[in-house]
Amino acid sequence: MRTNELIKEIQRLPVQKRILVVEKTLHSIRQKEDNSRMKKAAELLYADYKTDSELTAFSNLDYEDFYEAR
Repeated sequence: MRTNELIKEIQRLPVQKRILVVEKTLHSIRQKEDNSRMKKAAELLYADYKTDSELTAFSNLDYEDFYEAR
């Protein structure tokens, strides 16, 4: 479907449904942008996490049993 056709179809919807279309569209755009930023940040920091043991010091505790102190 072409953009113009899509816009015309949306304009035929009742206002509430048009608002829903806009909200869902904005949500999907934001989600894609957030995922893209997180992926880029992870790629930029990957080398640091591979070589800097201070950044991963607490991951040694990942498999330790945890007991809550009372």
